[in-house]
Amino acid sequence: MSRLKKPFSHAYIALGSNLDDPVAHIRQAYHDLNALTDTSILRHSSLYKSAPVGRLDQPDFINAVAEIVTALQPLQLLHALLNIEQNHGRNRNNCNSLNAPRTLDLDILLYDNLRLETEALTLPHPRMVQRAFVLLPLMEITPDCEIPGHGKINQFIAFCHDQTIERLDIPE
Repeated sequence: MSRLKKPFSHAYIALGSNLDDPVAHIRQAYHDLNALTDTSILRHSSLYKSAPVGRLDQPDFINAVAEIVTALQPLQLLHALLNIEQNHGRNRNNCNSLNAPRTLDLDILLYDNLRLETEALTLPHPRMVQRAFVLLPLMEITPDCEIPGHGKINQFIAFCHDQTIERLDIPE
C-alpha cells in the first residue's frame, strides 16, 4: 500500500474460473490485480469450490474474493479487470449465456460505499447477495461487511443454503 500516493478507495473483487487449471488462473489473477496502476491487494480469501449456477453442464468453479485499495475510479477498474480477463483467454463476446464456463471472471462487488447504476457497471454487484460463492469468501475476509442498500452480509447466507460450496485447503 505504500506505493499508493493518490487518494484511494477500497474495493472487493470476486474471482472465478472453471476452465484450463482454475486454481492457476485465480493465483495469477492475484498478481495481475497487484500489478494494476495505483492498486494493491490488502488480502484475499481462501479458494472455494462451487457448483455452477444456472448452466449446470460445466465443470465446478474455483472462487475467491480479494480486497484491494486503488486510485482507479470504478469504470477504470472495470476496464482493467476486463483486460486481465482477456489476457487469461476470456472473450465475453463469445459467451453463450450469463453463466457460461470461463477461464477467468473478475467482478467488482463493492467499491467503498458507492451505489452506482450505469449501462456498464452496477454497484454493489446486483447478484452478489444471491451467490454463496461470493458471500462466503467475502465473509471470510470481512465478516462485518455492510452491503450498501442491502444490509449486513450474514443475513444473506441463509438464502443460499441450496448452493454447493466447499472451502479448499490448498497451500499457497
